[in-house]
Amino acid sequence: MPIYALDEFTPELPAKGRYFVAPGAHVIGRVRIGEDASVWFNAIVRGDTDLILFNLSRAMASRGFRCCGTVQINSERSDAGPCDMDVQVLPNGPILRISQDLGRASRGCRLDPAALEKAVGLVSASLVQGADLLIINKFGKHEAEGRGFRMVVAEALSNGIPVLVGVNSLNLSAFEEFAGGLAVPLAPEPNALESWAVQMTASNLATA
Repeated sequence: MPIYALDEFTPELPAKGRYFVAPGAHVIGRVRIGEDASVWFNAIVRGDTDLILFNLSRAMASRGFRCCGTVQINSERSDAGPCDMDVQVLPNGPILRISQDLGRASRGCRLDPAALEKAVGLVSASLVQGADLLIINKFGKHEAEGRGFRMVVAEALSNGIPVLVGVNSLNLSAFEEFAGGLAVPLAPEPNALESWAVQMTASNLATA
């Protein structure tokens, strides 16, 4: 049952006997396993997407590229619940809580649609001011259903702005349908993503 830390983040696990991680499965980084949850054989649960995209946004900014979008940062708070989700609007926008507080005893998680749409509006306004790269931390259920950041992604692409989006397996088929064969899968490795982002943004600047 390999449990791996990633930088300063270690998977959070319930009490012994209240969860199951099958042999051959891997749990990596900033992952929170709920009580009575199971991670099945040979599954890989990675909690590093948020950290990778956050670091990438900072690396690109240090190179002088204009990034807009959102990265999930999940601010540490003493009253934080198991499903709290915070996003920062790039490049220097506010930090917004996009999850609803259902109480610490709740086993479910619920997105706050109003907070998400506020983030969408701020990113859309930032995009109008000009950007070299759009980063969206997650193509989730709302995007799969035609809401959320879906139109922002389409707007960026129509303006020739490269887009980097995190996608999990649950929403992969919906994302692929939305992308219409135009998306390029990238390994979730910091160096590979930064190389791709630099190449795409530099290419756009050269042809502008």
